[in-house]
Amino acid sequence: MTDLDLLHFEQLKKDVQGQYLKEYTPSQDDISKWKGIDIIYFQEDLRKKAKGNISEKSFYTYFKTSPVTKLPRIDMLNLLSIYAGYDSWYEFKKQHLFAGELLQEIENIDEEEINELEKTVASAPELPKTEIQPQKTDLKTQENTDLQKSNTENQTFTQKNKPSNEVEISTAVPKKNFFKKNAWALVTSVLIAITGLLGFKDVLFSKTYKYCFIDKDRGVSVINTLEIMVVKENESPLMYKIKPGECFYYSTKDKILKMRISAPFYEPLEVNRNLENAPEEEKIELKPDDYKMAAYYFSIKDIKGGNNEEQIALIKQKRNQLENLISNNAIIYQVYDNNTYGIERLDKQKYITLVTTPTTSLKNLSVIEMKKDVKGKIVSIKFKIASTDEKNK
Repeated sequence: MTDLDLLHFEQLKKDVQGQYLKEYTPSQDDISKWKGIDIIYFQEDLRKKAKGNISEKSFYTYFKTSPVTKLPRIDMLNLLSIYAGYDSWYEFKKQHLFAGELLQEIENIDEEEINELEKTVASAPELPKTEIQPQKTDLKTQENTDLQKSNTENQTFTQKNKPSNEVEISTAVPKKNFFKKNAWALVTSVLIAITGLLGFKDVLFSKTYKYCFIDKDRGVSVINTLEIMVVKENESPLMYKIKPGECFYYSTKDKILKMRISAPFYEPLEVNRNLENAPEEEKIELKPDDYKMAAYYFSIKDIKGGNNEEQIALIKQKRNQLENLISNNAIIYQVYDNNTYGIERLDKQKYITLVTTPTTSLKNLSVIEMKKDVKGKIVSIKFKIASTDEKNK
């Protein structure tokens, strides 16, 4: 590692910051001042664009300190370079050479070319010498006829070797030139292959696992949207939402999987798996929270009777059941999907009146969140009544 590599890394950090600011507006433009949610959003964008991730610890180590005194591993350098729009860390440095580096590269090229020229010049004079010598020998044989026979044999031998020498010299130079001209292309191809392997190593070496969720008491798919939090060491957790009846697919090359699963009508569940010997498909049972389910059931229960007296009796029964289930200090919110209202807070009595008023819209009531205290009383409800169009989506 050289001081120039550390300066290149500072340049790369600026390029990474600029790439992120093209699409996002963090709390601070300066990447060294990012924290909390800014880092989480940056990690998500890095996973999406460069197919990799850096831990929060690495972010604080290399981005919170400027200038750094230690260079990250090459895989992290390649990952950040790809995010900034380059093929690799090598390619980034190549396009950001300092003046000293550029001069050094030119000097090396000139020296190699000089060596090649010296070799070519050194071998070139030998060609005319081998051609001229037989001519001198011919002149001597004309003056001295007694030596003509022996010299004729020597001349014939020399003339046969002469073209072979010319062929060897002419083929040796193109081979050197070929390797010289194509060495850069060969090295570049190898680097691109290595960079591609590093960039997609998570895809190449990862394994996909399938998890389906069922109601433990009823043996059917859960009736709620699930929230799954995947917890990874030294990294921010990953959040997923799984619709009722759907399975959760997760690809990873890790050996350990830790999930925290929650749903409005089910008890929270933490799942830990050693993936070295875990099956690729698994069904996970969730225990229903009967108290929460009862509150939901009584909220949407049909109270239409045969006559007015029967209907009044059903309304009274439903109100009593909800009175017993819901705490007097419960915090209740109704969520809207329009520009006029975003969210509205109701007290206990308003909520009970809403759900005991005969209307077909109660069939579209869905609970987003429900909490209870240690005594079993419902202390928090967040719900939504979807429109007919939303229900049919």
